[in-house]
Amino acid sequence: MNQIRFLRRRRLLPAALLLALSTAAVAATPATPATGRANLSALRSYDQYDRFIVTYRPGSSERGHPAAVLQHLGVAAARAFAGTPGVVAARQVPPGISYLRHLGNGAELVRTSRKLGAGDAATLMRQIAADPAVAHVEPDLLLHAVRDTRAPARTKAAPMDAATPDDPYYGEYQWDFFNAVSGVHLPETRTDFPGADGHGITVAVIDTGITAHEDLDTSLAADGYDFISDKMISGRASDGRVAGGWDTGDWTDQEPWQSACTDAAHPPEQSTWHGTNVAGVIGELTDNGLGMAGMAPAVHVLPVRALGHCGGYTSDIADAIEWASGGHVAGVPDNTHPAQVINLSLGGPGSCSGDDVTAKAIADAIGRGTTVVVAAGNDGADSANYTPASCPGVVTVAATGITGKRAFYSNYGATVTLGAPGGGIYQNDASSGQQAIPDGFIWAALNAGTTTPVAVQDGGSVYAGMAGTSQATPHVSATVAMMLSAAGDATPASRPTPAQIKALLASSARPFPVTPDRPIGAGMLDAHAAVAAALGVALPPTYTTLARGQLLSGQQGAAGQSIVYALDVPAGAANLSVRSLGGTGDVTLYVKAGDVPALDGSDADYTSARAGNAEAVLVPRPQAATYYIRLVAVKDFAGLSILGNYTGP
Repeated sequence: MNQIRFLRRRRLLPAALLLALSTAAVAATPATPATGRANLSALRSYDQYDRFIVTYRPGSSERGHPAAVLQHLGVAAARAFAGTPGVVAARQVPPGISYLRHLGNGAELVRTSRKLGAGDAATLMRQIAADPAVAHVEPDLLLHAVRDTRAPARTKAAPMDAATPDDPYYGEYQWDFFNAVSGVHLPETRTDFPGADGHGITVAVIDTGITAHEDLDTSLAADGYDFISDKMISGRASDGRVAGGWDTGDWTDQEPWQSACTDAAHPPEQSTWHGTNVAGVIGELTDNGLGMAGMAPAVHVLPVRALGHCGGYTSDIADAIEWASGGHVAGVPDNTHPAQVINLSLGGPGSCSGDDVTAKAIADAIGRGTTVVVAAGNDGADSANYTPASCPGVVTVAATGITGKRAFYSNYGATVTLGAPGGGIYQNDASSGQQAIPDGFIWAALNAGTTTPVAVQDGGSVYAGMAGTSQATPHVSATVAMMLSAAGDATPASRPTPAQIKALLASSARPFPVTPDRPIGAGMLDAHAAVAAALGVALPPTYTTLARGQLLSGQQGAAGQSIVYALDVPAGAANLSVRSLGGTGDVTLYVKAGDVPALDGSDADYTSARAGNAEAVLVPRPQAATYYIRLVAVKDFAGLSILGNYTGP
């Protein structure tokens, strides 16, 4: 298996024509600059850097003025490199600086005339940051789609089962929608909230773009935009951005990209069609008797291309976020379909500070009312060290498998909001072994092409299984669209804000069926509960009925999980007893007549909270009512039995 990870950019792209700056009148001894305004967290010793993003303070002479920027940076470069002890003579010559463009959120993008190692890049950035006019400086990183593990191709047409909708592959393949343990409870959502289909909502998928597909609505593809400004990344003949969100391919198994972006650890690959697959999870056409279903089939997907051959630059992605959410970017026509949701299944190394251009673009988007949903990453590491997964305000999504376990590849940590189905790849969501087909993957639309896309009429519309946080993320983006469409029907003027959406997703998440080995947020995505929460609707309790005097065995759950039982007690009954016994772990019992006790037991009529599993509640003279028993797991428990009994009629 070739597990996909963030690619490491070992060879930089060829630099454009650069402007050498005079270093006259510059002190030979470099100053000792401040470092607080320079984000060095993404610099890696094995990498090289030649693009930097500098944000000047409002009102400074440099902000928005290329000549002033070049003058300042030329001085900073000379101070950074002149007279550096212990270096070869060639490195004592400061690099030239060329001005590339002014970003949509006010920063300046520049390029050095030669590639710098991590140490030299840090030295230059610190020197730039020493100027009080500079608010922030960071490298222009080459980020990548959170490229996921792809399942082997399948050609067998999956038979239809009793599940709805009528899309023929739904029942066999799309466990992530309906599986009782690990799915997002989509069938219940469709039944109880038919308006929660994403209608009237635009989701921008900032990714590789989209391809034509017979099971996708690509009506907004021409209205999208290609934000890739570097011809090497875009694959076009010249630098510059173009209209349309179409994916023209991102293959790296041919020159010049094979030399520019691959190595032994990251072999060449064919085009991924990553954006098409993500768009399919969100809004694949549904109930059309074709292929697979989407979570929010009435949503408008706006494809925005920011990733191409070798990935995509931070500067382009930040501009894409600004534009997609309704902001203005110089040189690009304003977006006529501003998105209420942005899906970012992309990332790379480096912690995201609030001053980074990506964080500022996200803050601008949130300020416009756009919820930004981001993949945690596929490196099995703390997402606090990845961007944009650690940016303030985003909804960061980890991946779970069909058993509800954290997928072994999924990033984790305090910056994760919740988990969602991403596929566990192997049987029982293990970290190795035999692949689980189809239940180890998330299935959605793809293109049949290996480099450029294959047209629909030539058989280009295919489906594929992918596993990764890239696939978990669109489940959440679609759920946000469902929440907004349902809330808009109910009270159009009071749709939840992005901050409220994030809180509702967390509070409505259901407990993990298996305790995660690493923290991955508040729980598992529950689309049914999330839509209900957005509407302020209290869902009826889900419970298991206990039969008088009959032991219910084999109960198990994870710490924090809650299970509700109900026992009908008639008039004239006496000596009601509710007991839990056997097994391992630690549980607490809350009992209440006529209603389900709160999760914390604050409104329970009776409580049993001993250490271990041997809990008991005794009611000598019970009233005639249905008694609800909430079992809360203090620790993981298994092999537990529960018994409800009474004397009398």
